[in-house]
Amino acid sequence: MSLQCCLGLGGTTFHTLKLTAIPSSYSSIFRPLSKTLTLDLLLHPHHSPRRPSLPLFARALSAPAIQTTIPEDKVVKPQWKASIDFKWIRDNRVDVAANIRNRHSNADLELVLQLYERLLNVQKQEVERLRAERNVVANKMKGKLEPSERQKLIEEGKSLKEGLITLEEDLVKLTDELQQEAQRIPNMTHPDVPVGGEDCSVLRKMVGSPREFGFPIKDHFQLGKDLDLIDFDAAAEVSGSKFYYLKNEAVLLEMALVNWTISEVMRRGFTPLTTPEIVRSSVVEKCGFQPRGENTQVYSVEGSDQCLIGTAEIPVGGIHMDSILTESLLPLKYAAFSHCFRTEAGAAGAATRGLYRVHQFSKVEMFILCRPEESDSYHEELIGIEEDLFSSLGFHFKTIDMASGDLGAPAYRKFDVEAWMPGLGRFGEISSASNCTDYQSRRLGIRYRPEASSTNPKKGKGNLAPTQFVHTLNATACAVPRMIICLLENYQQEDGSIVIPEPLKPFMGGLEVITPKSR
Repeated sequence: MSLQCCLGLGGTTFHTLKLTAIPSSYSSIFRPLSKTLTLDLLLHPHHSPRRPSLPLFARALSAPAIQTTIPEDKVVKPQWKASIDFKWIRDNRVDVAANIRNRHSNADLELVLQLYERLLNVQKQEVERLRAERNVVANKMKGKLEPSERQKLIEEGKSLKEGLITLEEDLVKLTDELQQEAQRIPNMTHPDVPVGGEDCSVLRKMVGSPREFGFPIKDHFQLGKDLDLIDFDAAAEVSGSKFYYLKNEAVLLEMALVNWTISEVMRRGFTPLTTPEIVRSSVVEKCGFQPRGENTQVYSVEGSDQCLIGTAEIPVGGIHMDSILTESLLPLKYAAFSHCFRTEAGAAGAATRGLYRVHQFSKVEMFILCRPEESDSYHEELIGIEEDLFSSLGFHFKTIDMASGDLGAPAYRKFDVEAWMPGLGRFGEISSASNCTDYQSRRLGIRYRPEASSTNPKKGKGNLAPTQFVHTLNATACAVPRMIICLLENYQQEDGSIVIPEPLKPFMGGLEVITPKSR
């Protein structure tokens, strides 16, 4: 059941829509496109023998060879295109089909393959027919002709141009349909990922042990109320359910968490960022989310192509969109602070009480762009950073290698961190780290050019090495509301006060304990 929520900001309405998950790849099924061909090349293949004779993907018949103005109302505007290697999908259909099943994806592989074959057939048959017709007309025009015959050939040329316009439109529609279906195929999956649903996920590490309390404990909801730190009731009146006001020391606690986290990850080589919090819906899609799906987690801006971000992963992923990076710049490591907005469609029950599942929150997100062969090691680095941060705060937590059925479409592999929340009486997710390999970069168009080396002598145009897609990884360093849950519930004292963990004290203006307010 979809949850109906709205936000009003300056007369602009943000509606809930539904979000689907996203995965990762082997070296990924999303490989480079073959070069597109112009109509001139297709009709005169011998003029440029070094180019491929057939495009993998066709917006191929739009060319300077026949100068034609297409009426604006007949122009088919194509959607953005991912660099999907359909030939690889076709050649590895058994593995791709198994991956789709293991990830519980609704992608239709057979339809994708059918559309791909149709596209190839239309290109081959129609191009050959048009080439033959053009040759006939061209040969006839060489000879001496009566004015009437020449006029007839001119009319045939015009007819050919109209046929080309129609073919162009058909190919664009077919290409867009193929792209739409193929973009639903999830990333391939790391061979060590357990196959199955969430209950098949594997424990990687358990850190610490639950604190033993010698008094009746409270959950963060009650603690926040008793200490005048959180106001859910006023926020519900102002904005609706799942919103909140942080007050008094809770505001200092949020700022301390953010500043401490950023300072820690900067020491590990990450560049701090603040990001736009409204982005184009196409960027959301290219990162692997569906902003207009049935149960999307994304708020869309009505009457526009923009969305509120659900994570800084999206705007950070877009920083280098459609660019070729110098290899020496890699890896690029970012730590982005942003507010995040999620519809939380379908979320209900006691597990969502208080701050655990809210529509708006602050977060610090780590994001890495790297060489393909390095992404596995950076994935381990990211989960290691998360473990260090949470250990230093004294949390009892576990890290989990998530099963295939619980991976989002972009993720090749994902590690979750769940911390003990004594007031809730259970572990709750506080972080995750995902290796998306080249799933996102093939959609965002982020490549790098390897530097020449004796081990990589292959050169492309102009003696330059051919470009490759970078791999992208993301990990949550600090999701503020769930960190506050852990801090309040684990550091509560019998007198109702909250002790500030040692690492945060320098960022709390000297405050060491949050005490009850005098009435």
